[in-house]
Amino acid sequence: MHKTSSRLLALLSLLQMHRDWSGDDLAGRLDITSRTVRRDIDRLRELGYPITTVKGPAGGYRLEAGTRMPPLLFDDDQAVALAVALQTAAAGATVAEDASRALATLRQVMPPRLRHRVDLVRVTAVQPPAAPDTLQAGTQVLMDLSRVIHAREELRFDYSPSSSTPAGNPRRVQPHHLVTWRQRWYLVAWDLHREDWRTFRVERIRPRTPTGPRFAPRELPGGDVSTFITGRFRGNDGTATDWPCRGEVVLGLPAADVAPFAEDGIVEELGSRHCRLILGSWSWTALAAAIGRFDAQIEAVGPPQLATAFGDLAARYAHAARAPRPETGPAR
Repeated sequence: MHKTSSRLLALLSLLQMHRDWSGDDLAGRLDITSRTVRRDIDRLRELGYPITTVKGPAGGYRLEAGTRMPPLLFDDDQAVALAVALQTAAAGATVAEDASRALATLRQVMPPRLRHRVDLVRVTAVQPPAAPDTLQAGTQVLMDLSRVIHAREELRFDYSPSSSTPAGNPRRVQPHHLVTWRQRWYLVAWDLHREDWRTFRVERIRPRTPTGPRFAPRELPGGDVSTFITGRFRGNDGTATDWPCRGEVVLGLPAADVAPFAEDGIVEELGSRHCRLILGSWSWTALAAAIGRFDAQIEAVGPPQLATAFGDLAARYAHAARAPRPETGPAR
């Protein structure tokens, strides 16, 4: 019985590779006869797996999508990976309750050896602090957006400029992707009014019905959604992931004191009290301000725009230091 169960699991794993298999190929991979393959296919069908017979010279089999959920079979590593993913999702706000229920269901049917491994992995996904009026993307909105993206239909929706503004401006877009960036959901779409690519916060979207006509998808700048989103949030046009402004300085601090706070910057040790820092930002002023937060002597290496930004900030800070201060003493 154990040999038969192991063979069925191996057969199901092959069928889940989303390709057609001939009976002879399956028999060769599993080292069994074609007759045994046919019997095992029938057993899987009895368990609820929709396996169809493929017509052709050699015949074959294909695992199709079914109308109900059959028993799921995972190997040990897949089951642990799924449990860790559900723990991470349960720390969010959009599908937290569903993820927690799915994790409890999965754990209940696990054999003791796997349950012990999962219980050892306790993941705490820490969410960044949010403003008091910050809304979360609703599951229904995510499903609605996913449907129109898949159907390639134009979308009309009301878009609120902020979480605290209930009414928003109407938009008409060609939706392309749903993405997550730093614990927030965004819709990437071609804005038909502005004739440009835009990213919209999903929790501020209120879809309208009906949807518009179908459209042919445009090519996303940068070639893929990861490059586009990273580039847009770094202040460029989305065709590259580099910061538009990148400069180099020498700081009067040890490299070990700078590296933990340099994020994606490059830190090079120049001695016990100095280091070289190459850092990027969305503007030269922002880059100069980011470097200034290290509270150390700074030598600007280049480019010239960075030195100019340091000078502009110095003038602003000097003006702020000279500004009259309000009286803070008690009133007489």
